[in-house]
Amino acid sequence: MGGAVSPSRQIWEELLVLCQDEASDRPLLERLLEMWCQEHGASAAALYLNRGDLLAAEVAVGEPALPVVVEDASPPAGLGRLRMPGGSLLFARGRFQGGAPAESAGRLELLGGAGDIGLADSLTLLLASSFKNWRLRQELKEQQFQVNYRIVELESLYDVGLAVAATLDLERVSEEILMRAVSLLDARRGALYVIDDNSRYRLDRTFGGEAAPWFAADNAELRAFLAGDDRQGAALADLLPGTRYLLGVPIEIDSSPRGLLAVGDKESRRGVGPFPPADRRTLRLFANQAATALENARLHLEAIEKERLEREMHLAADIQRQILPREAPPVPGYQLLGWNRPARQIGGDYYDLFVRQDGHVGLVIGDVSGKGMPAALMVSTLHSALHLLLDQAGFGPPLLERLNRHILESTAANKFITMLLAELDPGTGSLVYLNAGHNPGLLLRREGSVEDLGSTGLPIGVLPGSRFQARTLTMQPGDLVCLYTDGITECESAAEEEFGNARLIELLRDQREVPLPQVLEALQQAMSRFAAGLPQGDDQTVVLLRRELVA
Repeated sequence: MGGAVSPSRQIWEELLVLCQDEASDRPLLERLLEMWCQEHGASAAALYLNRGDLLAAEVAVGEPALPVVVEDASPPAGLGRLRMPGGSLLFARGRFQGGAPAESAGRLELLGGAGDIGLADSLTLLLASSFKNWRLRQELKEQQFQVNYRIVELESLYDVGLAVAATLDLERVSEEILMRAVSLLDARRGALYVIDDNSRYRLDRTFGGEAAPWFAADNAELRAFLAGDDRQGAALADLLPGTRYLLGVPIEIDSSPRGLLAVGDKESRRGVGPFPPADRRTLRLFANQAATALENARLHLEAIEKERLEREMHLAADIQRQILPREAPPVPGYQLLGWNRPARQIGGDYYDLFVRQDGHVGLVIGDVSGKGMPAALMVSTLHSALHLLLDQAGFGPPLLERLNRHILESTAANKFITMLLAELDPGTGSLVYLNAGHNPGLLLRREGSVEDLGSTGLPIGVLPGSRFQARTLTMQPGDLVCLYTDGITECESAAEEEFGNARLIELLRDQREVPLPQVLEALQQAMSRFAAGLPQGDDQTVVLLRRELVA
Protein backbone atom coordinates (compact mmCIF):
# COMPACT_ATOMS: atom_id res chain seq x y z
CA MET A 1 0.00 0.00 0.00
CA GLY A 2 2.88 2.38 0.74
CA GLY A 3 4.79 1.76 -2.47
CA ALA A 4 6.69 4.45 -4.48
CA VAL A 5 4.73 7.05 -6.48
CA SER A 6 5.11 6.64 -10.22
CA PRO A 7 6.83 9.39 -12.26
CA SER A 8 3.63 9.96 -14.19
CA ARG A 9 1.65 10.64 -11.02
CA GLN A 10 4.42 13.00 -9.82
CA ILE A 11 4.13 15.00 -13.03
CA TRP A 12 0.37 15.36 -12.71
CA GLU A 13 0.59 16.33 -9.07
CA GLU A 14 3.17 18.98 -10.00
CA LEU A 15 0.82 20.34 -12.62
CA LEU A 16 -2.07 20.35 -10.14
CA VAL A 17 -0.02 22.42 -7.69
CA LEU A 18 0.84 24.90 -10.44
CA CYS A 19 -2.83 25.15 -11.46
CA GLN A 20 -3.89 26.06 -7.92
CA ASP A 21 -1.74 29.22 -7.88
CA GLU A 22 -2.98 32.06 -10.12
CA ALA A 23 0.47 33.59 -10.04
CA SER A 24 1.84 30.42 -11.64
CA ASP A 25 0.22 30.87 -15.06
CA ARG A 26 3.55 31.34 -16.77
CA PRO A 27 5.38 28.54 -14.88
CA LEU A 28 2.49 26.19 -15.66
CA LEU A 29 2.69 27.01 -19.37
CA GLU A 30 6.45 26.68 -19.36
CA ARG A 31 6.25 23.27 -17.66
CA LEU A 32 3.57 22.06 -20.03
CA LEU A 33 5.59 23.34 -22.98
CA GLU A 34 8.67 21.48 -21.73
CA MET A 35 6.67 18.26 -21.41
CA TRP A 36 5.16 18.77 -24.85
CA CYS A 37 8.62 19.20 -26.35
CA GLN A 38 9.82 16.01 -24.66
CA GLU A 39 6.87 14.03 -25.96
CA HIS A 40 7.15 15.40 -29.51
CA GLY A 41 10.88 15.47 -29.86
CA ALA A 42 11.13 19.27 -30.22
CA SER A 43 14.29 21.16 -29.28
CA ALA A 44 12.50 24.47 -28.70
CA ALA A 45 8.93 25.77 -28.72
CA ALA A 46 7.02 28.99 -28.08
CA LEU A 47 3.40 30.02 -27.64
CA TYR A 48 2.42 33.06 -29.70
CA LEU A 49 -0.60 35.38 -29.41
CA ASN A 50 -2.26 36.85 -32.49
CA ARG A 51 -1.44 40.58 -32.84
CA GLY A 52 -3.14 41.52 -36.07
CA ASP A 53 -0.96 40.33 -38.92
CA LEU A 54 1.80 39.30 -36.51
CA LEU A 55 2.41 36.64 -33.89
CA ALA A 56 4.03 37.77 -30.62
CA ALA A 57 5.80 35.20 -28.37
CA GLU A 58 4.42 34.97 -24.81
CA VAL A 59 6.07 31.80 -23.40
CA ALA A 60 9.15 30.04 -24.83
CA VAL A 61 11.39 27.15 -23.82
CA GLY A 62 14.39 25.31 -25.27
CA GLU A 63 17.32 26.21 -27.46
CA PRO A 64 17.86 27.88 -29.81
CA ALA A 65 15.38 30.62 -28.79
CA LEU A 66 12.60 31.18 -31.33
CA PRO A 67 11.88 34.68 -32.77
CA VAL A 68 9.93 37.09 -30.55
CA VAL A 69 7.71 38.32 -33.42
CA VAL A 70 6.88 36.53 -36.67
CA GLU A 71 4.41 37.09 -39.48
CA ASP A 72 1.20 35.15 -39.09
CA ALA A 73 0.93 34.41 -42.80
CA SER A 74 4.50 33.14 -43.22
CA PRO A 75 6.31 31.92 -40.09
CA PRO A 76 10.05 31.15 -40.49
CA ALA A 77 10.93 28.09 -42.54
CA GLY A 78 11.93 24.98 -40.64
CA LEU A 79 9.50 25.53 -37.74
CA GLY A 80 6.52 23.34 -37.06
CA ARG A 81 3.19 25.00 -36.29
CA LEU A 82 0.08 24.05 -34.37
CA ARG A 83 -2.79 26.56 -34.32
CA MET A 84 -4.40 27.24 -30.96
CA PRO A 85 -7.27 29.47 -29.75
CA GLY A 86 -6.09 33.06 -30.31
CA GLY A 87 -2.59 32.06 -31.30
CA SER A 88 -0.16 29.37 -32.42
CA LEU A 89 2.46 26.93 -31.14
CA LEU A 90 5.71 27.06 -33.10
CA PHE A 91 8.44 24.48 -32.49
CA ALA A 92 11.83 23.43 -33.78
CA ARG A 93 12.32 19.73 -34.44
CA GLY A 94 15.06 17.80 -32.54
CA ARG A 95 15.40 16.31 -29.08
CA PHE A 96 14.54 18.64 -26.18
CA GLN A 97 17.52 19.48 -23.96
CA GLY A 98 15.66 20.95 -20.98
CA GLY A 99 14.68 17.75 -19.13
CA ALA A 100 14.70 13.97 -18.96
CA PRO A 101 13.46 11.95 -21.91
CA ALA A 102 9.84 10.89 -21.88
CA GLU A 103 8.66 7.28 -21.33
CA SER A 104 8.91 5.35 -24.51
CA ALA A 105 5.37 4.06 -24.19
CA GLY A 106 4.00 7.61 -24.21
CA ARG A 107 1.03 6.59 -22.03
CA LEU A 108 0.13 7.84 -18.53
CA GLU A 109 -2.36 6.60 -15.97
CA LEU A 110 -4.99 9.26 -15.12
CA LEU A 111 -5.34 10.42 -11.52
CA GLY A 112 -7.85 8.32 -9.72
CA GLY A 113 -7.27 5.40 -12.04
CA ALA A 114 -10.25 6.20 -14.24
CA GLY A 115 -8.52 5.15 -17.41
CA ASP A 116 -5.64 5.75 -19.81
CA ILE A 117 -5.08 8.42 -22.49
CA GLY A 118 -2.17 9.06 -24.82
CA LEU A 119 0.28 11.41 -23.16
CA ALA A 120 1.09 13.35 -26.33
CA ASP A 121 -2.59 13.98 -27.10
CA SER A 122 -3.44 14.89 -23.50
CA LEU A 123 -0.54 17.34 -23.30
CA THR A 124 -1.57 19.06 -26.47
CA LEU A 125 -5.13 19.39 -25.22
CA LEU A 126 -3.99 20.59 -21.80
CA LEU A 127 -1.52 23.01 -23.33
CA ALA A 128 -4.20 24.46 -25.60
CA SER A 129 -6.62 24.82 -22.69
CA SER A 130 -4.01 26.45 -20.44
CA PHE A 131 -2.94 28.79 -23.24
CA LYS A 132 -6.56 29.80 -23.77
CA ASN A 133 -6.88 30.61 -20.06
CA TRP A 134 -3.62 32.56 -20.27
CA ARG A 135 -4.93 34.52 -23.24
CA LEU A 136 -8.23 35.30 -21.49
CA ARG A 137 -6.36 36.45 -18.39
CA GLN A 138 -4.14 38.67 -20.50
CA GLU A 139 -7.16 40.15 -22.28
CA LEU A 140 -8.85 40.76 -18.94
CA LYS A 141 -5.75 42.49 -17.63
CA GLU A 142 -5.57 44.58 -20.81
CA GLN A 143 -9.23 45.56 -20.51
CA GLN A 144 -8.73 46.48 -16.87
CA PHE A 145 -5.70 48.52 -17.85
CA GLN A 146 -7.72 50.28 -20.56
CA VAL A 147 -10.48 51.07 -18.07
CA ASN A 148 -7.99 52.51 -15.62
CA TYR A 149 -6.21 54.34 -18.41
CA ARG A 150 -9.53 55.70 -19.63
CA ILE A 151 -10.32 57.03 -16.16
CA VAL A 152 -6.93 58.71 -15.95
CA GLU A 153 -7.37 60.00 -19.50
CA LEU A 154 -10.76 61.54 -18.74
CA GLU A 155 -9.42 63.11 -15.56
CA SER A 156 -6.49 64.54 -17.52
CA LEU A 157 -8.78 65.78 -20.28
CA TYR A 158 -11.02 67.42 -17.68
CA ASP A 159 -8.05 69.15 -16.08
CA VAL A 160 -6.69 70.16 -19.48
CA GLY A 161 -10.10 71.45 -20.54
CA LEU A 162 -10.33 73.61 -17.43
CA ALA A 163 -6.86 75.00 -18.06
CA VAL A 164 -7.59 75.78 -21.70
CA ALA A 165 -10.97 77.35 -20.97
CA ALA A 166 -9.59 79.43 -18.10
CA THR A 167 -8.73 82.35 -20.38
CA LEU A 168 -10.51 84.25 -23.15
CA ASP A 169 -7.30 85.68 -24.58
CA LEU A 170 -7.04 84.13 -28.06
CA GLU A 171 -3.23 84.12 -28.09
CA ARG A 172 -2.98 82.44 -24.70
CA VAL A 173 -5.69 79.92 -25.60
CA SER A 174 -3.85 78.92 -28.78
CA GLU A 175 -0.56 78.54 -26.94
CA GLU A 176 -2.21 76.51 -24.17
CA ILE A 177 -3.95 74.19 -26.63
CA LEU A 178 -0.76 73.28 -28.47
CA MET A 179 1.35 72.78 -25.36
CA ARG A 180 -1.33 70.69 -23.64
CA ALA A 181 -1.81 68.49 -26.73
CA VAL A 182 1.92 67.78 -27.00
CA SER A 183 2.15 67.04 -23.29
CA LEU A 184 -0.98 64.89 -23.21
CA LEU A 185 0.33 62.55 -25.91
CA ASP A 186 4.05 62.66 -25.02
CA ALA A 187 4.75 64.02 -28.50
CA ARG A 188 8.07 65.48 -29.55
CA ARG A 189 6.55 67.87 -32.15
CA GLY A 190 3.29 69.72 -32.59
CA ALA A 191 1.49 72.35 -34.68
CA LEU A 192 -1.80 74.24 -34.47
CA TYR A 193 -3.53 75.43 -37.65
CA VAL A 194 -6.59 77.69 -37.91
CA ILE A 195 -8.97 78.31 -40.81
CA ASP A 196 -8.44 81.75 -42.36
CA ASP A 197 -10.72 83.89 -44.55
CA ASN A 198 -9.42 82.11 -47.68
CA SER A 199 -10.59 78.68 -46.44
CA ARG A 200 -7.02 77.59 -45.77
CA TYR A 201 -5.49 75.92 -42.77
CA ARG A 202 -3.02 78.64 -41.76
CA LEU A 203 -0.20 77.82 -39.33
CA ASP A 204 -0.85 79.55 -36.01
CA ARG A 205 2.05 78.20 -33.93
CA THR A 206 4.43 75.24 -33.64
CA PHE A 207 6.37 73.33 -30.99
CA GLY A 208 9.65 71.46 -31.47
CA GLY A 209 10.37 72.51 -35.06
CA GLU A 210 9.08 74.00 -38.29
CA ALA A 211 5.76 73.25 -40.01
CA ALA A 212 4.15 73.96 -43.36
CA PRO A 213 2.79 77.56 -43.48
CA TRP A 214 -0.63 76.53 -44.81
CA PHE A 215 -2.75 73.83 -46.40
CA ALA A 216 -5.83 74.16 -48.60
CA ALA A 217 -8.94 73.01 -46.74
CA ASP A 218 -9.96 70.87 -49.73
CA ASN A 219 -6.58 69.06 -49.88
CA ALA A 220 -7.61 65.43 -50.45
CA GLU A 221 -4.61 63.89 -48.66
CA LEU A 222 -5.09 66.20 -45.66
CA ARG A 223 -8.81 65.43 -45.40
CA ALA A 224 -8.13 61.68 -45.52
CA PHE A 225 -5.39 62.04 -42.91
CA LEU A 226 -7.66 63.96 -40.54
CA ALA A 227 -10.36 61.32 -41.05
CA GLY A 228 -7.97 58.70 -39.67
CA ASP A 229 -6.09 57.39 -42.71
CA ASP A 230 -2.52 57.29 -41.35
CA ARG A 231 -1.25 56.11 -44.73
CA GLN A 232 -1.56 59.70 -45.95
CA GLY A 233 1.11 60.80 -43.47
CA ALA A 234 3.83 60.18 -46.05
CA ALA A 235 2.04 62.45 -48.54
CA LEU A 236 2.01 65.19 -45.87
CA ALA A 237 5.69 65.05 -45.01
CA ASP A 238 5.89 68.86 -44.91
CA LEU A 239 3.18 69.06 -42.24
CA LEU A 240 5.86 68.49 -39.59
CA PRO A 241 9.10 68.06 -41.57
CA GLY A 242 11.48 65.47 -40.13
CA THR A 243 8.94 63.48 -38.13
CA ARG A 244 8.56 59.73 -38.60
CA TYR A 245 5.10 59.34 -37.10
CA LEU A 246 2.21 61.78 -37.54
CA LEU A 247 -1.17 62.09 -35.85
CA GLY A 248 -3.69 64.78 -36.70
CA VAL A 249 -7.34 65.59 -35.92
CA PRO A 250 -9.66 68.39 -37.04
CA ILE A 251 -10.92 71.15 -34.74
CA GLU A 252 -14.61 71.63 -35.56
CA ILE A 253 -17.69 73.46 -34.31
CA ASP A 254 -20.98 71.89 -35.46
CA SER A 255 -19.09 70.01 -38.21
CA SER A 256 -17.66 73.31 -39.48
CA PRO A 257 -13.83 73.31 -39.61
CA ARG A 258 -12.04 75.79 -37.37
CA GLY A 259 -8.53 74.34 -37.53
CA LEU A 260 -6.47 71.23 -36.90
CA LEU A 261 -4.07 69.79 -34.34
CA ALA A 262 -1.06 67.77 -35.49
CA VAL A 263 1.50 66.00 -33.31
CA GLY A 264 4.53 63.93 -34.26
CA ASP A 265 6.85 61.25 -32.85
CA LYS A 266 5.54 59.80 -29.59
CA GLU A 267 8.28 59.55 -26.97
CA SER A 268 8.66 56.61 -24.58
CA ARG A 269 11.40 54.74 -22.67
CA ARG A 270 12.12 52.75 -25.79
CA GLY A 271 12.55 55.89 -27.89
CA VAL A 272 10.35 57.47 -30.57
CA GLY A 273 7.47 55.42 -31.89
CA PRO A 274 4.01 55.56 -33.47
CA PHE A 275 0.83 56.72 -31.77
CA PRO A 276 -1.51 53.89 -30.71
CA PRO A 277 -5.22 54.06 -31.73
CA ALA A 278 -6.19 55.22 -28.24
CA ASP A 279 -4.14 58.40 -28.76
CA ARG A 280 -6.30 59.40 -31.72
CA ARG A 281 -9.38 59.10 -29.52
CA THR A 282 -7.70 61.15 -26.80
CA LEU A 283 -6.63 63.85 -29.24
CA ARG A 284 -10.13 63.99 -30.76
CA LEU A 285 -11.67 64.50 -27.32
CA PHE A 286 -9.15 67.21 -26.56
CA ALA A 287 -9.79 68.84 -29.96
CA ASN A 288 -13.49 69.10 -29.04
CA GLN A 289 -12.53 71.01 -25.89
CA ALA A 290 -10.03 73.09 -27.85
CA ALA A 291 -12.70 73.98 -30.42
CA THR A 292 -15.00 75.31 -27.70
CA ALA A 293 -12.19 77.27 -26.07
CA LEU A 294 -11.08 78.77 -29.40
CA GLU A 295 -14.65 79.68 -30.34
CA ASN A 296 -15.26 81.34 -26.97
CA ALA A 297 -12.02 83.30 -27.25
CA ARG A 298 -12.85 84.31 -30.83
CA LEU A 299 -16.37 85.45 -29.88
CA HIS A 300 -14.95 87.35 -26.93
CA LEU A 301 -12.46 89.08 -29.22
CA GLU A 302 -15.24 89.90 -31.68
CA ALA A 303 -17.36 91.32 -28.87
CA ILE A 304 -14.49 93.53 -27.73
CA GLU A 305 -13.85 94.66 -31.30
CA LYS A 306 -17.55 95.32 -31.85
CA GLU A 307 -17.71 97.36 -28.67
CA ARG A 308 -14.65 99.34 -29.77
CA LEU A 309 -16.17 100.01 -33.19
CA GLU A 310 -19.45 101.06 -31.62
CA ARG A 311 -17.60 103.55 -29.41
CA GLU A 312 -15.79 104.89 -32.45
CA MET A 313 -19.05 105.09 -34.39
CA HIS A 314 -20.71 107.01 -31.55
CA LEU A 315 -17.76 109.38 -31.47
CA ALA A 316 -17.84 109.78 -35.26
CA ALA A 317 -21.60 110.39 -35.16
CA ASP A 318 -21.11 113.10 -32.52
CA ILE A 319 -18.41 114.72 -34.65
CA GLN A 320 -20.63 114.58 -37.73
CA ARG A 321 -23.55 116.09 -35.84
CA GLN A 322 -21.27 118.96 -34.87
CA ILE A 323 -20.31 119.45 -38.53
CA LEU A 324 -23.91 119.69 -39.71
CA PRO A 325 -25.84 122.85 -38.77
CA ARG A 326 -27.80 122.59 -35.54
CA GLU A 327 -30.37 125.01 -36.96
CA ALA A 328 -30.79 127.27 -39.95
CA PRO A 329 -29.63 130.90 -39.57
CA PRO A 330 -32.43 133.49 -39.61
CA VAL A 331 -32.77 135.29 -42.95
CA PRO A 332 -35.30 138.17 -43.00
CA GLY A 333 -37.92 137.63 -45.72
CA TYR A 334 -37.06 133.95 -46.15
CA GLN A 335 -37.68 130.55 -44.60
CA LEU A 336 -34.68 128.21 -44.46
CA LEU A 337 -34.56 124.59 -43.30
CA GLY A 338 -32.11 121.68 -43.50
CA TRP A 339 -32.57 118.00 -42.56
CA ASN A 340 -30.41 114.89 -42.65
CA ARG A 341 -31.07 111.25 -41.80
CA PRO A 342 -28.16 108.83 -42.36
CA ALA A 343 -28.87 105.23 -43.39
CA ARG A 344 -26.39 104.09 -40.75
CA GLN A 345 -25.16 105.69 -37.57
CA ILE A 346 -22.96 107.92 -39.65
CA GLY A 347 -23.30 108.76 -43.32
CA GLY A 348 -21.83 110.35 -46.41
CA ASP A 349 -24.41 113.12 -46.99
CA TYR A 350 -23.46 116.68 -46.14
CA TYR A 351 -25.22 120.01 -46.01
CA ASP A 352 -24.48 123.45 -44.62
CA LEU A 353 -26.37 126.73 -44.16
CA PHE A 354 -24.56 129.93 -43.25
CA VAL A 355 -24.63 133.72 -43.63
CA ARG A 356 -21.49 135.34 -44.98
CA GLN A 357 -20.01 138.68 -43.89
CA ASP A 358 -21.61 140.46 -46.84
CA GLY A 359 -25.06 139.20 -45.80
CA HIS A 360 -25.31 136.64 -48.59
CA VAL A 361 -26.62 133.25 -47.59
CA GLY A 362 -24.71 130.08 -48.48
CA LEU A 363 -26.44 126.78 -49.14
CA VAL A 364 -24.43 123.58 -49.65
CA ILE A 365 -25.55 120.02 -50.17
CA GLY A 366 -23.26 117.10 -51.05
CA ASP A 367 -23.07 113.35 -51.33
CA VAL A 368 -19.80 111.47 -50.76
CA SER A 369 -19.35 108.12 -52.52
CA GLY A 370 -19.65 105.15 -50.19
CA LYS A 371 -21.13 104.83 -46.73
CA GLY A 372 -20.08 104.40 -43.13
CA MET A 373 -16.81 105.53 -41.58
CA PRO A 374 -14.81 106.19 -44.80
CA ALA A 375 -17.60 108.41 -46.15
CA ALA A 376 -17.93 110.21 -42.80
CA LEU A 377 -14.19 110.95 -42.76
CA MET A 378 -14.43 112.38 -46.26
CA VAL A 379 -17.38 114.56 -45.17
CA SER A 380 -15.16 115.99 -42.44
CA THR A 381 -12.43 116.69 -45.01
CA LEU A 382 -14.96 118.34 -47.33
CA HIS A 383 -16.38 120.55 -44.59
CA SER A 384 -13.02 121.94 -43.43
CA ALA A 385 -11.63 122.37 -46.97
CA LEU A 386 -14.79 124.07 -48.25
CA HIS A 387 -14.88 126.72 -45.52
CA LEU A 388 -11.15 127.36 -45.79
CA LEU A 389 -11.36 127.82 -49.56
CA LEU A 390 -14.48 129.99 -49.29
CA ASP A 391 -12.50 132.46 -47.21
CA GLN A 392 -9.61 132.37 -49.71
CA ALA A 393 -11.30 132.15 -53.11
CA GLY A 394 -14.84 133.35 -52.45
CA PHE A 395 -17.93 131.89 -54.08
CA GLY A 396 -17.54 130.91 -57.72
CA PRO A 397 -15.99 128.38 -60.17
CA PRO A 398 -12.42 128.82 -58.78
CA LEU A 399 -13.71 127.57 -55.42
CA LEU A 400 -14.73 124.17 -56.89
CA GLU A 401 -11.62 123.96 -59.05
CA ARG A 402 -9.34 124.31 -56.03
CA LEU A 403 -11.55 121.95 -54.02
CA ASN A 404 -11.29 119.40 -56.84
CA ARG A 405 -7.47 119.54 -56.72
CA HIS A 406 -7.48 119.15 -52.94
CA ILE A 407 -9.77 116.09 -52.98
CA LEU A 408 -7.74 114.42 -55.75
CA GLU A 409 -4.52 114.89 -53.78
CA SER A 410 -5.82 113.86 -50.35
CA THR A 411 -8.24 110.96 -50.94
CA ALA A 412 -8.32 107.53 -52.60
CA ALA A 413 -8.70 107.31 -56.37
CA ASN A 414 -12.16 105.74 -56.20
CA LYS A 415 -13.63 108.47 -53.98
CA PHE A 416 -15.60 111.43 -55.32
CA ILE A 417 -18.20 113.98 -54.20
CA THR A 418 -21.30 115.33 -55.90
CA MET A 419 -22.35 118.70 -54.53
CA LEU A 420 -24.50 121.74 -55.21
CA LEU A 421 -23.55 125.15 -53.84
CA ALA A 422 -25.80 128.19 -53.98
CA GLU A 423 -25.44 131.78 -52.81
CA LEU A 424 -28.51 133.90 -52.18
CA ASP A 425 -28.64 137.68 -52.18
CA PRO A 426 -31.59 138.21 -49.85
CA GLY A 427 -32.15 141.73 -51.06
CA THR A 428 -32.66 140.91 -54.74
CA GLY A 429 -33.59 137.22 -54.55
CA SER A 430 -30.70 136.44 -56.90
CA LEU A 431 -29.54 132.82 -56.49
CA VAL A 432 -26.16 131.89 -58.00
CA TYR A 433 -25.41 128.17 -58.02
CA LEU A 434 -22.70 125.68 -58.97
CA ASN A 435 -23.68 122.02 -59.49
CA ALA A 436 -20.77 119.49 -59.49
CA GLY A 437 -22.57 116.42 -60.83
CA HIS A 438 -25.26 116.49 -58.12
CA ASN A 439 -28.99 115.78 -58.41
CA PRO A 440 -30.61 118.84 -60.04
CA GLY A 441 -32.10 121.16 -57.46
CA LEU A 442 -35.72 122.26 -57.93
CA LEU A 443 -37.05 125.81 -58.09
CA LEU A 444 -40.84 125.63 -57.66
CA ARG A 445 -42.45 128.85 -58.77
CA ARG A 446 -45.45 130.14 -56.89
CA GLU A 447 -47.81 129.30 -59.77
CA GLY A 448 -46.51 125.68 -59.83
CA SER A 449 -43.94 125.61 -62.65
CA VAL A 450 -40.58 123.97 -61.98
CA GLU A 451 -37.05 124.92 -63.03
CA ASP A 452 -34.02 122.66 -62.57
CA LEU A 453 -30.72 123.64 -61.01
CA GLY A 454 -28.88 121.24 -63.30
CA SER A 455 -25.26 120.13 -63.45
CA THR A 456 -22.59 122.68 -64.34
CA GLY A 457 -19.55 120.41 -64.04
CA LEU A 458 -18.22 116.95 -63.10
CA PRO A 459 -18.28 115.59 -59.56
CA ILE A 460 -15.42 116.68 -57.31
CA GLY A 461 -12.44 114.32 -57.34
CA VAL A 462 -13.12 112.58 -60.67
CA LEU A 463 -10.70 114.27 -63.07
CA PRO A 464 -7.86 116.77 -62.61
CA GLY A 465 -8.35 120.12 -64.28
CA SER A 466 -12.17 120.02 -64.16
CA ARG A 467 -13.94 123.28 -64.97
CA PHE A 468 -17.23 124.56 -63.55
CA GLN A 469 -19.80 127.18 -64.48
CA ALA A 470 -21.99 129.41 -62.34
CA ARG A 471 -25.63 130.00 -63.20
CA THR A 472 -28.11 132.47 -61.79
CA LEU A 473 -31.84 132.33 -61.00
CA THR A 474 -34.04 134.87 -59.30
CA MET A 475 -36.43 133.87 -56.56
CA GLN A 476 -39.74 135.68 -56.51
CA PRO A 477 -41.99 135.93 -53.45
CA GLY A 478 -43.67 132.56 -52.86
CA ASP A 479 -40.98 130.59 -54.75
CA LEU A 480 -39.51 127.48 -53.14
CA VAL A 481 -36.04 125.95 -53.70
CA CYS A 482 -35.49 122.29 -52.83
CA LEU A 483 -32.01 120.77 -52.77
CA TYR A 484 -31.81 117.00 -52.03
CA THR A 485 -29.60 113.92 -52.25
CA ASP A 486 -30.42 110.75 -54.17
CA GLY A 487 -31.52 109.02 -50.96
CA ILE A 488 -34.79 110.94 -51.36
CA THR A 489 -35.65 110.17 -54.97
CA GLU A 490 -34.17 106.65 -54.90
CA CYS A 491 -36.14 105.55 -51.83
CA GLU A 492 -37.57 102.16 -52.87
CA SER A 493 -40.92 100.48 -52.33
CA ALA A 494 -41.47 96.76 -51.74
CA ALA A 495 -41.99 96.46 -55.51
CA GLU A 496 -38.51 97.97 -56.07
CA GLU A 497 -40.02 101.16 -57.51
CA GLU A 498 -38.23 104.44 -56.75
CA PHE A 499 -39.91 107.44 -55.15
CA GLY A 500 -38.62 109.54 -58.04
CA ASN A 501 -38.61 113.24 -59.02
CA ALA A 502 -42.21 113.27 -60.11
CA ARG A 503 -43.55 112.35 -56.66
CA LEU A 504 -41.19 114.85 -55.02
CA ILE A 505 -42.36 117.68 -57.30
CA GLU A 506 -46.03 116.77 -56.79
CA LEU A 507 -45.59 116.82 -53.02
CA LEU A 508 -43.83 120.20 -53.15
CA ARG A 509 -46.69 121.60 -55.25
CA ASP A 510 -49.25 120.34 -52.74
CA GLN A 511 -47.29 121.87 -49.85
CA ARG A 512 -46.06 125.07 -51.49
CA GLU A 513 -48.01 127.41 -49.22
CA VAL A 514 -47.45 125.75 -45.82
CA PRO A 515 -44.51 126.43 -43.46
CA LEU A 516 -41.31 124.55 -44.27
CA PRO A 517 -41.42 122.29 -41.16
CA GLN A 518 -44.78 121.00 -42.39
CA VAL A 519 -43.36 120.48 -45.89
CA LEU A 520 -40.54 118.40 -44.40
CA GLU A 521 -42.97 116.39 -42.24
CA ALA A 522 -45.17 115.68 -45.27
CA LEU A 523 -42.11 114.49 -47.22
CA GLN A 524 -41.00 112.19 -44.38
CA GLN A 525 -44.46 110.66 -44.10
CA ALA A 526 -44.74 110.17 -47.86
CA MET A 527 -41.40 108.32 -48.03
CA SER A 528 -42.33 106.22 -45.01
CA ARG A 529 -45.61 105.13 -46.60
CA PHE A 530 -43.83 104.48 -49.91
CA ALA A 531 -41.11 102.31 -48.35
CA ALA A 532 -43.73 100.40 -46.30
CA GLY A 533 -41.32 99.46 -43.53
CA LEU A 534 -38.33 98.57 -45.69
CA PRO A 535 -34.96 99.62 -44.20
CA GLN A 536 -33.50 102.90 -45.40
CA GLY A 537 -31.08 102.13 -48.21
CA ASP A 538 -29.19 105.43 -48.45
CA ASP A 539 -28.55 108.66 -46.57
CA GLN A 540 -31.33 111.24 -47.00
CA THR A 541 -30.76 115.00 -46.93
CA VAL A 542 -32.97 117.98 -47.88
CA VAL A 543 -32.42 121.76 -47.91
CA LEU A 544 -35.52 123.95 -48.35
CA LEU A 545 -35.52 127.72 -49.04
CA ARG A 546 -38.68 129.77 -49.56
CA ARG A 547 -39.02 133.49 -50.27
CA GLU A 548 -41.92 134.80 -48.25
CA LEU A 549 -44.79 136.71 -49.78
CA VAL A 550 -44.72 140.47 -49.28
CA ALA A 551 -47.39 141.46 -46.79
